[in-house]
Amino acid sequence: MKIETLVKMANDIGNFFNAESNKEIAAEGISKHILRSWHPKMRNEIIAYCKEDGSALSELARTAITKLDQA
Repeated sequence: MKIETLVKMANDIGNFFNAESNKEIAAEGISKHILRSWHPKMRNEIIAYCKEDGSALSELARTAITKLDQA
């Protein structure tokens, strides 16, 4: 899958969880959603992108993906 598509998906998930006032809880929700719903290859690709650049990811999505990498 193209990284642009994964970034858009991660940012869309982030936009959904952005309504949560506690951003730590929001980032946890994003991480859990990606862990539950994305194929491991997709997760590995977005984690690698986040580590290398990550500039197209929202701050909340970047935080969540960093959490995923640490899990």
